[in-house]
Amino acid sequence: MTLSIGIDIGGTFTDVAVLTDEGDRHFGKALTTYGDPSQGVFAGLTIALERAGRSLSDAGLIVHGTTLVTNALIERKGAITALITTDGFRDSIEIGTESRFDLFDLTIDKPTPLVPRPLRFGVRERMLVTGEVLTPLDEEDVRRAVRSAVKAGATAIGVCLLHAYANPAHELRVRDIISEEAPGMRVSLSSEVAPEIREYPRACTTLANVYMQQTVESYLARLTDTLAEGGFQRDLQIMLSGAGIATPELAARLPIGLLESGPVGGVVAAAHLSRTQDLGDLVVFDMGGTTAKFSLLEDGDPTIVQEMEVARTDRFKKGSGIPIKVPVVDMIEIGAGGGSIARVDGIGRLQVGPDSAGSEPGPVCYGRGGTQPTVTDANLALGYLDPDNFLGGTMSIDRHAAREAIDRSIARPLGMKVEEAAHGILKIVTETMGSAARVHAAERGRDLRAYSMIAFGGAGPLHAHQLARTLGTKRLIVPAGAGVLSAFGFLTVPLSYQFSTTLRGTLDDLDLAEVTAALAGLEAQGRAVLARSGHEGADVTVRRFCEMRYLGQSHDVTIDLGDGAVTAADMRAAFRARYRELYRYVQEAGADLPVEALVWRVRVSGPMPDRQERPASVSGRASPVKAERPIWVPARAAMETAPVYDRYALAPGFEARGPLVVEEAESTLIVADTSTLSVDTHLNLIVTQEDAA
Repeated sequence: MTLSIGIDIGGTFTDVAVLTDEGDRHFGKALTTYGDPSQGVFAGLTIALERAGRSLSDAGLIVHGTTLVTNALIERKGAITALITTDGFRDSIEIGTESRFDLFDLTIDKPTPLVPRPLRFGVRERMLVTGEVLTPLDEEDVRRAVRSAVKAGATAIGVCLLHAYANPAHELRVRDIISEEAPGMRVSLSSEVAPEIREYPRACTTLANVYMQQTVESYLARLTDTLAEGGFQRDLQIMLSGAGIATPELAARLPIGLLESGPVGGVVAAAHLSRTQDLGDLVVFDMGGTTAKFSLLEDGDPTIVQEMEVARTDRFKKGSGIPIKVPVVDMIEIGAGGGSIARVDGIGRLQVGPDSAGSEPGPVCYGRGGTQPTVTDANLALGYLDPDNFLGGTMSIDRHAAREAIDRSIARPLGMKVEEAAHGILKIVTETMGSAARVHAAERGRDLRAYSMIAFGGAGPLHAHQLARTLGTKRLIVPAGAGVLSAFGFLTVPLSYQFSTTLRGTLDDLDLAEVTAALAGLEAQGRAVLARSGHEGADVTVRRFCEMRYLGQSHDVTIDLGDGAVTAADMRAAFRARYRELYRYVQEAGADLPVEALVWRVRVSGPMPDRQERPASVSGRASPVKAERPIWVPARAAMETAPVYDRYALAPGFEARGPLVVEEAESTLIVADTSTLSVDTHLNLIVTQEDAA
């Protein structure tokens, strides 16, 4: 009797998914408890396990995703950290790059480095880009730096020496000296954390990793102990940003890999459904209480990118944050969630977000001290949410308080009715999300009209139909258990690790024998790690990639090397094809600019989880209509009575035309026009429309 459990701690809610050995799925959702996240975890676990009729001691696997690392970096709640770098480069993490995220704002705020200048130390040494030693390491310089760091109170040191990715000998010696001078000091080396070119992101990644080690170690130890006290006897698994899972030991050593471990769960869940249900190419839309996320799925696979930003000074402007070199599912995240706060600004404009009420105090309707109206309050005011059946009836919300807050803060200042003001809040948040999704697609050379949309998250189905119309997608898919799908996604991915190295050169000049040997070495590292978890031989899948560009360009294109021999001709052809796909242009054959290869990557994965998944069952309710209530119909700018359907009573083949509401315990679907709702054989809700705007 074994359970598999996924736990996703979000900004507003903590979601739990329980998959039984028979293939049944049960879900739990509870408010996130910031002071001690384990309280929210156990509240959600209690709900899900009660629904399953099981106990925590029955669990054979728990996979956990969290925003802990991202939040701690933003809030600067890590260790006092020092930097040891090559003499003359101590200010590189403050200088950053020559790029400006806003060319026309002369007063932009650049991200504050994780290490202040007094804790940055340069030491005499110089490694060439070829890996040859130009200047030997001055060990006395290193000892003085370590003593100064200890005296200043540092408990962690990041080491990033120039070109250490080409030859890590100096960094390895620095670590030995640190252990002699300061036993117990936490140390991260750039040659181990991010062995790639580009000093600025390599240094930032190394520092962020060691900055978070103690926090993540302590957090995972507390959670593991708490789960053990509850009866869980196995090893906890941790979701990684790159769509794999890892052991707690690896996660504690390389916590930087957990940056997007929470949000990525929804994308991998959508990928799993796309593969197993043949859903085609998808726009993935995940909206929770704090943020909305978008990603694109083609052929059932999420796109993995190799760099992201954290702690942005302008939250949604690329380039305004600290760059981190870590594999992460390609997605865009914006401050548009159920808790996003609405206000009228100084010149009388209605604005929504990006700041959120979260779960503490939460929207006004939660009755937890919130005073500013939010997107959730607007949905409640328009009849889209049932105040007596929120979260399946486990939580009551106050419609009168929501209307009063909207009236006081929005409607009266703008001379509007409450319903008009609430609709204005939803229109703005929909347009904000639509703009972000279109930009995300355009930057990747994609047309969203060719995709279907899959929507989930606690607030996703509420907004998905109107958003799908805005984007021009003609089919909307809302899977069963949409409100907690991210937690379920954690149970659909294998153990997976990525290793990289830098071998730079044009395709005409590369030593392909050296490349082949380097790729084989990276593969061996990955296989050794998986072997410790019991996966060997045919259980292991290996994928190889290379980042390439035309010589002189500053942006790279990632190509898949396949599993055959590496040849210059095949790499050039693959690069040209991918470049044309992204930019709709490529140099004519025979007139090619030189193509340069930079970073080589190998991703090793264990087998996909082989778990039974029984289709969700249909309740025995005589009629799928459980109630009626007035909802706002935008086309007629009026409240009209609409049927409320029980999600669990809708069987395959069911059809209805809107306006209508479909409720399940963790989410609500709104169709506020005459579009058609149907149910497929997997019990997905499908909304189609003939005139997508």
